[in-house]
Parts: sequence; C-alpha cells; structure tokens
Amino acid sequence: MERKLRVGVIFGGRSGEHEISLRSARSIVDALDRDRYEPVLLGIDPDGRWHLHDAARALLETPGAPLQLDRTAPSVAVSPGGSSTSMVTTQPSAPAVGSLDVVFPVLHGTYGEDGTIQGLLEMADVPYVGSGVLGSAAGMDKDVAKRLLRSAGLPVVDWFVVRSHQNRSPDDVAREVESRFGWPVFVKPANMGSSVGVSKARKAEELAGALAAAFRYDTKVLIERGHAVRELECGVLGNDDPRASVVGEIVPTHEFYSYEAKYLDENGAHLRIPAALTPGQSEEIRRMSVEAFAALELSGLARVDFFMDKTDGALFINEVNTLPGFTSISMYPKLWEASGLPYAELVDRLVHLGLERAATRRGLSTKV
Repeated sequence: MERKLRVGVIFGGRSGEHEISLRSARSIVDALDRDRYEPVLLGIDPDGRWHLHDAARALLETPGAPLQLDRTAPSVAVSPGGSSTSMVTTQPSAPAVGSLDVVFPVLHGTYGEDGTIQGLLEMADVPYVGSGVLGSAAGMDKDVAKRLLRSAGLPVVDWFVVRSHQNRSPDDVAREVESRFGWPVFVKPANMGSSVGVSKARKAEELAGALAAAFRYDTKVLIERGHAVRELECGVLGNDDPRASVVGEIVPTHEFYSYEAKYLDENGAHLRIPAALTPGQSEEIRRMSVEAFAALELSGLARVDFFMDKTDGALFINEVNTLPGFTSISMYPKLWEASGLPYAELVDRLVHLGLERAATRRGLSTKV
C-alpha cells in the first residue's frame, strides 16, 4: 500500500487576518483525503510562536468550524539546512513532528502571504503550496504589484503612496488628492488583505481618519482614485502553464467590499458565478489574469481581482491575492468548482503543484 503523504497545514499567524486563516485551514483539513494524506497541524499564535496540534483531536471537532489554536500545545522550531526533521518540537517529552512531504501555508496577510514563511520553508528545504519568495512578496505589496503590472502593460487604478516617515499632514495629502484625482478615494495599507484597514474617503474631512486606520497596519499607504465599479474575480491555477477559472462577481450590500461585508455580515455581499458578462469581457479578464500571474512570478494559485467601470466598462486589476481565502464558501474555490474542479480535487491539485515546483527547484545546481 502506498505511503500517505504527510501534509503540514500551517494556520493562524501573526497577522490581522489570523481568524480568517483558522476558517480556511479547517476547510482544507476537512477536504484532505485521509486515504492518501496525513495532516500535521502547525498553529502559529498571534505572538508568532509555533505549536504542534493534536490532529486526531482536531479532526473530531465539528466539520466547518474554525480550527482552534491551542497555545498550550508543544512548541515547534524550524531547522534550516534541509533534512527529514526540518521541524522539531522544543520540549523533550513532546511528540515529534516527523518528516513532512509538503506544507500548505494557510496564512493570509503579513508573515504568511508576503514571502517570509516561504523563505523559511525554502531554507528548510520543505516543499510548499503556492508562490515562492519573490512572487509572494510582490503580490502582497499593493504598490509594488501595481508597478509590475503596469510595466507589463496591464491596467491598474491610479494611485500614489504616502509613507509614515514623511509625516505629511492630512491637509497636505488632501491637496494632492484634489490635484491628481478628486474625491472619493480609497485609502489602503500597502501590505494587508481582506480589506483590513481600508477606508473610503469621500471628502477632505474624512481623510485624517482613513489615514490613521491604514497606518495602524503598515508604514506605507496607498491612495487610490475612486471609481463606481463592478467587482470581478478570477482564479488562476498552475505553475508553468497556468489556467484561469470562470469569472465571478462580488455584489456588496455595503458601500464597498469591506472587512465587515466579507466576514462579519452574513448578508454583506452576494456572489454571482459566473458573472453576467459578454463572452469577450470574460475572455479578456481570464487572459489578463494569466498575464498578471506571470508578471508577478507566481505559481500554484492566485485570485486576481478586477474593477469594471460602470460608466464605460473599462477594466482595471485591483490586486492579486497569492493565498486567497479558502473556506468552502470563499470565492477562489467556488470559482474552480464552477469551472469543474470540486474543492477536494482543487486541494489535491495544489498539493501536487507544490511538490512539482519543489522537484524542479531541487533539480537546479547550487554549486559552480
């Protein structure tokens, strides 16, 4: 009988998106075929400490309920250099982590989606799902991603950057808004997802609060021109030959697709899959999604988010998510389900894409 692959599911994390990770991780663990995979649960608490969780106990919990992070579970350390014991428990009496065949880093936002954990896993020579260090870091930073996408000839919403060390007054920033765009504008932390810290400023008087909210999460903040738009999303899957899913649409019941609309209000938005588009519009979005995937040097998976101007139908790439939400009702898996790839098969495909990427990189020489 073929040996089961040991899949390390890393969840939690030191990020404003910690709670979302617990939900995504539960869905992935529930979807792993127990005849083929042995899940190993590695939880990162909000302080950044790693813990080895009791997988058997976790699997007895209610399916679909967020994984519970146990701070009393044995702590884990990562050993760089590459070996079958790259991850070890730090207490002598604790059970061993054992070798891992591949890791699924179900971590959204900072210290998970930004290249940091990807670099750690590279140093430990552990295969993992998703993009590498460069693609993860580039995709996470909205300013850098926009510059790369624009250089690739892809349309993005106009923006400028404000940095905390500049100590610019809200009045000064407001004057630049008025000279560049006019109102409204969206104010966003450069390195954060799930609309955390994002505000809409409709006039100069609202800018100070929006800047303060964004600077809570990052030292670099984007000011984006406001458009009246439809919000469209497309999934990309693959390594060297990626393909795009059908296109879906988010229809928020709030003024925009905020954190509250995404996660706190069960009626905060409606998903339309497929989106009501012409065949030409859908194909253009799918084409641009694959081009964006290549421009940012991504692999494994990504969700590409678009704006379509309600006035003239112009398309803009809003952002690219390298580790999108992965609950059973999240947009990325639902897009692929509508494209003929059910959730469990999608998870299986991602695991093998991670192993495929690692095998390719291991075939490269590290000696002159």
